[in-house]
Amino acid sequence: MNYAEIRKVNVNEHIEQKNGLNYLSWAWAVDQLLQLDSTATWSYGEPVKFGETLMVFCTVEAFGKKMTAQLPVMDYRNKAIANPDAMSVNTAMQRCLAKAIALHGLGLYIYTGEDLPQEDVVQAPKAVTPNAGALDGFSKDELDILNGMAEEIKKFVSVGKMIDAKDIWNRLTNEEKTALWSFLDSKTRSTFKKA
Repeated sequence: MNYAEIRKVNVNEHIEQKNGLNYLSWAWAVDQLLQLDSTATWSYGEPVKFGETLMVFCTVEAFGKKMTAQLPVMDYRNKAIANPDAMSVNTAMQRCLAKAIALHGLGLYIYTGEDLPQEDVVQAPKAVTPNAGALDGFSKDELDILNGMAEEIKKFVSVGKMIDAKDIWNRLTNEEKTALWSFLDSKTRSTFKKA
């Protein structure tokens, strides 16, 4: 595959949202990368200090070329962390890996704030990577109910019945909203947020 083909892959169902920003799940991105190029490899560069903060680097070699991304170690507000701990560095490294994969075309459009790649869209295979931790603590029955509610919201949004969709949403706790959000596709999320 080449860049022009890879950039058309629709990754919207695998986007995680945190504080209004979109992230592509690194595990899903790696899975897709290896399905598209089984010889792909990646490596991390030595982190670079900027005062008390760190910048991490990741190089992904795939499709016959190397692409390197960099990312500061950040907190939940996307501000560089002074003296980051190992967990924060690890998180930044995994996000940097997803970003380096995106430089090859897979999901690059989410970094520009677009909802869909341009031109013909190719549907990516389904994966089981919801928002990290969003479904933790719920029983199977509770998840089935939330999934059913998500389907109802999708139906209402698709026909412009935003009041009915918001009625369902407003009955949920914050934890339930986070879990239900992971069942919604990007188009529904985007339309719902704008209403």
